[in-house]
Amino acid sequence: MKSKQFLEEIRTSAGLARAVLKRIEVKGEKVTFYLITDLTYGAEDVAHANAVCARYVPEGFTGEANVMKSVPDAEGIRRFIADFLGKRFPSVAAFVRPDDIEAVKSGSGGTFYIGADENDRARLAADGAIDALNDALQRSFCGTWFGEFRFTQREKGEIEREIPPEERVFAPRFFPIENYDPIDDGAPTRAIYIADLEKEMQGITVCGTLSYIEERTTKTGKPYFSFTLSDGTGSMRCSYFTRSATLEKVRDLRAGNSVCLTGDNELFNGAFSFRAKKVDRGSPPEGFVPETRPSRPVPAQYRAVFPSPASDLVQGNLFGESGLPADLTEGKFVVFDIETTGLGSVPSAGGMDRIIELGAVKIERGAISEKFSTFVSCPVKLSDEIVNLTGITDEMLVGAPDIADVIADFYRFCDGCALVGHNALGFDIRFIRYYGEKEGYLFGHKVYDTLLIAQRELHFLPNHKLNTLADYFEFTFRHHRAYDDAFVTAKIFMELVKRRGGLPA
Repeated sequence: MKSKQFLEEIRTSAGLARAVLKRIEVKGEKVTFYLITDLTYGAEDVAHANAVCARYVPEGFTGEANVMKSVPDAEGIRRFIADFLGKRFPSVAAFVRPDDIEAVKSGSGGTFYIGADENDRARLAADGAIDALNDALQRSFCGTWFGEFRFTQREKGEIEREIPPEERVFAPRFFPIENYDPIDDGAPTRAIYIADLEKEMQGITVCGTLSYIEERTTKTGKPYFSFTLSDGTGSMRCSYFTRSATLEKVRDLRAGNSVCLTGDNELFNGAFSFRAKKVDRGSPPEGFVPETRPSRPVPAQYRAVFPSPASDLVQGNLFGESGLPADLTEGKFVVFDIETTGLGSVPSAGGMDRIIELGAVKIERGAISEKFSTFVSCPVKLSDEIVNLTGITDEMLVGAPDIADVIADFYRFCDGCALVGHNALGFDIRFIRYYGEKEGYLFGHKVYDTLLIAQRELHFLPNHKLNTLADYFEFTFRHHRAYDDAFVTAKIFMELVKRRGGLPA
């Protein structure tokens, strides 16, 4: 049952025209809906509310309304805002003093103002405090309240940073190949982690699961194949030109098959490109768990980016959703997205771009529960292409926290969770791991890529871009902004997991 639809029916009664639903209480088989109105109401309004409530409870339950009149004054609104910020947005409350909050009542609602200096503007806006306050006031008080910033000047102290450890150089990791079955007779015995494929190598083997395979032809009519391969640590795209003797065997391969590809990892146009020369069947060891590397401990507290509660209000309902796979209800996931200054993700080629925005949501017990969102300071001027693509300007990054503080807070936010992203294995996680390693935080978390899952589950779609998947599931969002992309990716991830009945291996 949608709460929006419920309130629309409640508000058709004159005395409840601006009513809000404060809370729902369930005792035994009785469900009480606590409604607040700022209008004079009578017995007819209560009878109407009781009739609506009775229709919105599960079979076997009785529903009734508890109607109360409340007309808040400006001081009551100001106290509510101060308390709300302290509980929901401690990062905002840390620099917003009680005297910085003002509420002006007008008619059935009013306007509230929050004072903040210029340096805190980007973080306050990124945290979404104003939008969250608007929503909280709408749910808690009658009438309409709008909020805005007032800029003030004040001195701010410097954030104390721990000295990061010396940069370490890690040797590539390998695992043995099992269940080998020759096609090209490459006869490999071990495979490198795709995540560690960070330099030019010749005659190297990767092994994992095909999520995408497509036969194509060259201009001269020669057949070749495009593969997407994932081993749980990373994902890669590559092309393979067949030999006539093995063409039919390669044509028999399907998404979901485990293969090993032997070839060369070469640098091309500032990015690595894997050119497969031999394709054979093979798989990682049964129950393969990627080897982890020693990392700095999880920070004891947040220092620059403070998570805040979040929920999917559009799709939420009053009694929760049932029938979710156990993988969703029992697991914890952080779904994330980044915006960067460019596509360069190869440090050894001098092409590592900078993160300028990081957005994420946490999924617990099958529902979105927390939000992590921030701009990231950037010492270089943004290109017109990035500004036009993302809508992020240089001015919006003024006063944003440094990547060192952001990555430490994000590492804390991800503690105990698997990571989820769209094309995360092919792009986003490379940035997170690179900037994490610079501070000593090694993001060795399990990563689920919605691009790879969608390629298998929704193979009939013309492509598997984020906006294409959002259109398929009828989700609307603002593309190319980190938090919005992360939020819709979380919803798509849950839909894909529900569709397949559980998480991929």
